[in-house]
Amino acid sequence: MSSLLTRLKPDPYVLLIVATMILASLAPAHGAATPVLGWATKIGIGLVFFLHGARLSREAVTRGMTHWRLHLLVLATTFGLFPLLGLGLAALPAAITPPALAPGIILLCCLPSTVQSSIGFTAIARGDVAAAVASATASNLIGIALTPVLAALMLHASDGGLSLQSVQAIVLQLLAPFILGQLLRGWIGPWVAAHKTLFAWTDRGAILLVVYSAFSEAVTGGLWREVSGLDLARLVGICAGLLGFVLAATTLAARAFGFSKADEIAIVFCGSKKSLASGAPMASVLFPPAMVGPMILPLMIFHQLQLMACAVVAQAYARRTDEPRP
Repeated sequence: MSSLLTRLKPDPYVLLIVATMILASLAPAHGAATPVLGWATKIGIGLVFFLHGARLSREAVTRGMTHWRLHLLVLATTFGLFPLLGLGLAALPAAITPPALAPGIILLCCLPSTVQSSIGFTAIARGDVAAAVASATASNLIGIALTPVLAALMLHASDGGLSLQSVQAIVLQLLAPFILGQLLRGWIGPWVAAHKTLFAWTDRGAILLVVYSAFSEAVTGGLWREVSGLDLARLVGICAGLLGFVLAATTLAARAFGFSKADEIAIVFCGSKKSLASGAPMASVLFPPAMVGPMILPLMIFHQLQLMACAVVAQAYARRTDEPRP
């Protein structure tokens, strides 16, 4: 019970993100600080994707890739079921879905899965960790290219397509650093692997920059005049319902297709997650600065809910007696 309560506590990093959001609300960047913060954010985003490329082991990509049925189900959930649910939620009346936050819900549903927490919860639940590594990695690789396209189509951006400026931003800030990191992995990979803690905080620092920059612009543009406390409460309910539905759907689908319990665990945890590490930088690349704050607000709430819910689910799986404990 004490272990479960520990896992249900708010993630300290999420609390730090909330503190950054409050700081931006009380003291938003303005004047000469705005362009400096903008450039620092762009550099941070490029560094994040460069390090992702440098850290990504080719063995992790190939390991478990032969389990194509499992990966197809996870990808279908991440980039098929989730976006359809997002469209449905955004189409609900304003009394249910706040109009100012509906685009952020759609973006949330277009994002790839997490890597670290998907693998971590799969390991806790005694699932197929190798399949989780391969599936979560594939989701993130595909998401770099597919998420912007899905978001543009679903939000009707640029008349249903990506603008040339968006394409250039994706290539320069996301794809190019990632590819460069992969190319240099042979030289810098071991050094990066030996400094995981340092680079984990590089990732987190870049996200904090994105949050502060985004909410500074949004607050200056009147975010809290458009989003009320009631809207936030409704958003929490929407995110909780969305997460619960997908957790149930992935569980039922895994059992309907005859997957083993270990495979089911990997499917549930990889298919139900959405990545804050990818989502916040992508939002800052794809959308004008004043829009980024409300765009990532649903993601921030969903991120904390998925950690808390999956902690409970992982503990339940771990207590099963159908297989011996390692």
